[in-house]
Amino acid sequence: MDADGLRAAVEAEHADDLDVLGSRDLLVALSGGDPDPAALLAAAADSEYAARETFREWAEHTADPTLRETFDAVAEQEADHFRRVRAAMADDTGHDPARSGPMHAYLRGREDPIQQVAAGMVGRTLVSLRTHGRLIDFFDAADDRDCAALFRDLRSETAACLDDGLATLDDRAEGDDWAAAEAVAGYTIRLAADDLRDALRGLDR
Repeated sequence: MDADGLRAAVEAEHADDLDVLGSRDLLVALSGGDPDPAALLAAAADSEYAARETFREWAEHTADPTLRETFDAVAEQEADHFRRVRAAMADDTGHDPARSGPMHAYLRGREDPIQQVAAGMVGRTLVSLRTHGRLIDFFDAADDRDCAALFRDLRSETAACLDDGLATLDDRAEGDDWAAAEAVAGYTIRLAADDLRDALRGLDR
């Protein structure tokens, strides 16, 4: 297997999960009901903050200087994303730095470098690309050009992070590494989708 094959396999195996993450259900779950711009921006800020903290933790604990540089770069990108989303928010009341969710709890439990890259730079970014796409559609429909443009930029930069993750796997993975990488990338996506479904079920109670 190579990185392109890994991506294709993960997207095919978890197509239903990725579809729900890019659906209107995402907006409902993040807003706790009817889609609301303030709630969606707060949720996006939470996500960017959690990603920053995950990659900072990985960079701090890796002994590999090349991998540390890779993780530091992602952490800085996520920090920049967090600042830009915060700047789009009308006030400071929405963001909750403790609200990281099960996906990032799972990511922070990965210690193997291949699994960290596969889960954090492949699985997580495939989730983010779908959610950013849905947010772009929402803000386009709301005629909020600034927020739509913001999430277009974030989506493009996240796609570049995915490319970097795939390239890193091509450089480092061999043999059984590929099966492990596929498993953790897929499980990351499933966790995000299941968290969304749980939120929707909570709204039905």
